[in-house]
Amino acid sequence: MHMPKSLLMLPLAVAIATAQAAEVSETQALRDEMAALQKRYEAQQNALMILEQRLRAMEARNQQPAPAPQRSIAQAGIAAGGPPSTSTSYGDSLKDDSKPADSVEDVYQQASGFYGNGAFSLETGITYTHYDSSQLALNGFLALDSIFLGNINIDEIKSDSYTLDVTGRYNWDRWQFSLNVPTNYRQSTYSSAGAGGSTTSYSEETVDGDPRIGDVTFGVAYKFMDETVDQPDAVFSFDVRAPTGKDPYGIKLVQTDANDNLYVPEDLPTGNGVWGVTPGVSVVKTYDPAIVFANLGYTYNFEDSFNDISAQQGVKVPGKVNLGNTFNFGLGVAFALNEKMSLAMSFSELIAQKSKVKADGQGWESVDNSDYNAAYYNIGMTFAPTPNLSIVPNLAIGLTPDAPDFSFSLKFPYYF
Repeated sequence: MHMPKSLLMLPLAVAIATAQAAEVSETQALRDEMAALQKRYEAQQNALMILEQRLRAMEARNQQPAPAPQRSIAQAGIAAGGPPSTSTSYGDSLKDDSKPADSVEDVYQQASGFYGNGAFSLETGITYTHYDSSQLALNGFLALDSIFLGNINIDEIKSDSYTLDVTGRYNWDRWQFSLNVPTNYRQSTYSSAGAGGSTTSYSEETVDGDPRIGDVTFGVAYKFMDETVDQPDAVFSFDVRAPTGKDPYGIKLVQTDANDNLYVPEDLPTGNGVWGVTPGVSVVKTYDPAIVFANLGYTYNFEDSFNDISAQQGVKVPGKVNLGNTFNFGLGVAFALNEKMSLAMSFSELIAQKSKVKADGQGWESVDNSDYNAAYYNIGMTFAPTPNLSIVPNLAIGLTPDAPDFSFSLKFPYYF
């Protein structure tokens, strides 16, 4: 009896299919085993990191005096009655089993503005700010869509300012009291290029301001909310600014010899000239390993009278000044890179209303271009070489035409 060829091949196909199924099953089993080994390897790596970090913390405590007891951000929730986190991440294990990293404490203090490491802290800082603004003024008309007939004036202002400020802070329970005393030095270069008819002129003049004290600020802050699983740390602050710096009102403008279009001030101010108060609130929330923070504030400037508010040479006009109020806010995120170092990035914005002046016997007049919107991108870091000293560099880059081009600050808070 002759069997069809297809029936003869059937056992062979079944055998091949069975072998392939067995191979697929074995391959999947190997993959599962490799995944399980990978998980165990990662768990061992995390455990090794935790042990190494704890060892470094113990060695640090043995080599140097321990600072005043501090509550970490994660422990704040427990102190307030909130349940502890059930996460088993590296950051949570470190906080539960060992001293919180110094950089984590520094990030919290910089973000909230509430310095709690010790009863008293003294911070010395220096800030350099550069501002460059150009303005093109056209007085004429465009002929044949391509030829400008008239006068062209190009004005440019370059300003460099240096601020050395000392800030003292005293902490008592949930309260903090602070005093900031700045010393300012400014240098501004004014240049103008004008062209009209057959004449062309260009001149440049630099004005230096003597180093003087700026506006002194006294502040008080109260921590009214502790962080839990569902809520952040929150601090309310109230600052009072005193007009101790040189005010800008009554400074005369002087015409340069080289250019009739260029007027420069005789001196440079170091303060606003009026009293101001700033209520604000800041919040900080931990999302291991990140720290998210935000702040909000409003500055109210009080109206004040001055013996002279005119910038014209030989003219003295007494009057009042109503400096525009400002609204500021910011938000950002920070990361603790290791035991000693952290990195922070944030966005901040300052919006000011128009200012007004009122000469005696006349009505209020708005000051042109006195309202502004200054936005910044900030990137900074915190380095804690010792338990009592931190180094905090920060770079602010202007994002709007009203903001300075950039500002760099370097602060050294020391905790007693």
